Amino acid sequence: MSFWWIPISILIFLLVVLIIVNISIVRESRAYVVERLGSFCAVWTKGPHVKIPFIMRVVKKVSLKEQVADFPPQPVITKDNVTMQIDTVIYFQITDAKMYTYGVEHPMNAIENLTATTLRNIIGEMELDQSLTSRDIINSRMRVILDEATDPWGIKINRVELKNIIPPKEIQSAMEKQMKAERERRESILQAEGQKQSQVLVAEGEKQAAILRADAAKQAAILQAEGAKEARIMAAEAEAEAITRVQTALAESLRMLNAAAPNDQVVKLKALEAMAKIADGKATKIIIPSELQGLAGLAASAKALLESDPPLKDTKE
Repeated sequence: MSFWWIPISILIFLLVVLIIVNISIVRESRAYVVERLGSFCAVWTKGPHVKIPFIMRVVKKVSLKEQVADFPPQPVITKDNVTMQIDTVIYFQITDAKMYTYGVEHPMNAIENLTATTLRNIIGEMELDQSLTSRDIINSRMRVILDEATDPWGIKINRVELKNIIPPKEIQSAMEKQMKAERERRESILQAEGQKQSQVLVAEGEKQAAILRADAAKQAAILQAEGAKEARIMAAEAEAEAITRVQTALAESLRMLNAAAPNDQVVKLKALEAMAKIADGKATKIIIPSELQGLAGLAASAKALLESDPPLKDTKE
């Protein structure tokens, strides 16, 4: 019985295992730097790749995503000789895996040292107050300088941020006192503005109250005048009504007198009554018609005779 197929099967199995082991699948946003016999061969991007055993090898796996490097605080000296501690944050991205692999040894250490040097140079040209208020300018200048310096390393600097600026303790104490004084000043201004607004509101309220009181007094005077006017109108209407009624009664009496066909004596008597009413008024002079003088004299004589004669006594006494 021949057993020649056993070593062949083992050889085929080992060959399959070797091929499977040397198959590499590169994920999205990753890159593999491959060498052949110690020399650069290729940069594998996403997808499956097969390397030749013992001849090709992956020397570096590089992430193409944007990365963040947070460096510890670095001592820097300002133009007016104030020592501060500043820590920075770098946002970068690897754009060329080959240059990143072969461009510089320990690229992150190189970026950190370059960042510290650049920061010292920029802060050294500024005074303390300017460095505390010019973060955007410092960030922009550092980004430009670092991006230009790291370009040969296949690194793109997207953004640089000054995370913290820590001045000396005595300066921090002075700044805190200044900030406290500024807060107190702003509080005083706000209180003054509040008092001013309150006074304005009180004055406006008093003004509105005075306007309302004046309007109320005006309306009261108008209503009082309207009432007096209505009272006068009603009195005049009542007087006119009374006169109308008197005239109506007088006309009615004359009509009835005319209907009764009075003689001259009755007419003269009525005239005498009218004269008596006139005499009761406030007139100081009365003119009596000649037709009534005789009748008036007769009436006066009769009245005087009645007044002079004593009353008759009862004969039985």
